[in-house]
Amino acid sequence: MTSAFQTLQARMQTALLLDQAALPGLFTPRGDKQFAVYLNAYRARLRGALRDNFETLPRLMGDEAFDTLANAYISANPSQHYSLRWFGHLLPSFMRAHADLSLHPAMLDFAQLEWAMRQAFDASDRTILTAEELRQMPGDQWAALHFGLHPSVQILSVDWTVGPIWLALRDGAHDVPEPRELKQHILVWRQDLGTRWASLNKTEFVFFSSLLADLSFGELCEKLDALVGADQAAASASTALLTWVNRGALTRYSPNQANHISTSPIQMAHATTVEPHAPCSARSSAG
Repeated sequence: MTSAFQTLQARMQTALLLDQAALPGLFTPRGDKQFAVYLNAYRARLRGALRDNFETLPRLMGDEAFDTLANAYISANPSQHYSLRWFGHLLPSFMRAHADLSLHPAMLDFAQLEWAMRQAFDASDRTILTAEELRQMPGDQWAALHFGLHPSVQILSVDWTVGPIWLALRDGAHDVPEPRELKQHILVWRQDLGTRWASLNKTEFVFFSSLLADLSFGELCEKLDALVGADQAAASASTALLTWVNRGALTRYSPNQANHISTSPIQMAHATTVEPHAPCSARSSAG
């Protein structure tokens, strides 16, 4: 009997996941009708989970277009996790492979941003570095220092201006600006209990790329030397460091501390200033 029941369960699950009518002989005629109701409710619940997990997409795409995308995704990627909170982790890659379902290429960037913010909210915690700790660091040690990234930190590469639209939707606007094509990098992280994001300028992108590569502060300065010049490298590195320490994106430093972030707030507190600028090398600190 157990084997027959397990077979029945497996056939029901197959029909459910593949969005099919009940297989012949699986139920009585009455059972077929009941299964159809359950099948519709099951997929509606998954569509609802996608709406919750990607809040801006249905508002931008409209209900009909989003449901079409959601149904196609559900058919291709049935839920494999016990919690619907994690349903949709493959939606950005699915949208990249099925651009015709997205209405506009900017929708992919919104999907990436929404999922990154969800990941940031659930990321593990770690003690963050403080500006006071930076002030207490001996000058002759700066060049060799390595800084860690908070586990919530992620870097996204996007092709459209998602920021103004996301902010307009957050503020309840019904009419939002049209997205413009603009390649940029966005940092997503969690500060205290709030998820944040910010567009990175060129200096900040070099800063985070260097931390991701586990470069020392001295090596970071060398990278910035090529971007802003030797006379501005130390000041640029110090400004970026203090800004993102105050935004809670960096963790306590340690030699050779490996960073693992994904490569894919707007109103944060202004960074405090540490004087003098952190030296890029022991030689510069001595001079």
